Parts: sequence; C-alpha cells; structure tokens
Amino acid sequence: MSSRSEDPAAIRPRADEHLPYYGPYIECVPDGSVIDRLRAQGDSTRDLLRAVPEGVANSRYAPGKWSLKEVVGHLIDSERVFALRALAFARAERAPLFGFEQDEWVAAAGFDRRPIADLREEFATVRAATISLLRGLNEEQWGRRGVANDAECSVRAAAWIIAGHEAHHLGVIRERYLGR
Repeated sequence: MSSRSEDPAAIRPRADEHLPYYGPYIECVPDGSVIDRLRAQGDSTRDLLRAVPEGVANSRYAPGKWSLKEVVGHLIDSERVFALRALAFARAERAPLFGFEQDEWVAAAGFDRRPIADLREEFATVRAATISLLRGLNEEQWGRRGVANDAECSVRAAAWIIAGHEAHHLGVIRERYLGR
C-alpha cells in the first residue's frame, strides 16, 4: 500500500453513494480527476455555445421539448443544486435537502428571454464556483454523505453527477440541436 493517498477527486463513486438513476450519468465520466474533467468540460461547453447563433439557441428539436437555451439554463440550475448538496454534505449538514422539479424550474426561469451569450457567461461563473468549492475539499469531506430528495448521496457522487449530467445534455445538444 502506498503512503500517499489517491486523489479523492479521482475516486469514482460507488453505487451506494447515489440513487441508481444517476448511475448512467456517472458512467459516462472518464476515469481521472472529476475536477480536471469539469474544467475541461466547461471550456469545451463554452466554446460550443460561443458558436451557437441566437436563432438556433431559441430552437426546439420537437414540440414540447426545451429550447437549447432552456437546456443550458437547466445545466446551470442543476449544477447549482448539486454543488449546494456537495457543500452541505461536506460541511456535515444533517437536515435533509430538497429535490427540485426540473420542468417547473425551467418553465419559471424565462431562459428564452435571455441572450445565449448571457447564459454562457453564467454557466462559466457557476462552473468556476463549483471547481473552487471542490478544490477546497479534503479527503474526508469527499466521502461525506447527506440526504437530498429523500435519498442518500455523497459529496463525491454530487461532483461526478454534475460532470455526467453535462456530458449527457451536451450529447443531446450536439445531436438534436446542432445535428453533429
């Protein structure tokens, strides 16, 4: 056994650290530091959004589906929620945290009224805050758990869910909105 501990940000969450629903998101995150993944992924997402014209950003690939702007807004909101969970659990919060209804949040947000450049900037700001939070965690904090949406989750799982959730929606953006 090594005297040095493994990077806690590089330890993939176990199945008992999150709801099964989040397993597919976590599985699509490559091995390695989730902080490094979030940094690279954030840069890539900003670059992708920089090239999206306003008309495309307002488009929906099918009736009843979110616009591309709403998808980006959903990514921002979701990252904030999971970063809050990571923060609360890292700080040993014992009170259960709320869940959120994504469709209701998107409907109430008004993302379509905002320029895509504004959403891109907000995404970058939220990502920088998430990375800063995660960089400040020690090994013990990465493994702490709490309850959110009536289910147990670890700090580690919350971070990996952010990365996997973004990867999932970027695939949808590329395929359904941008035809790539």
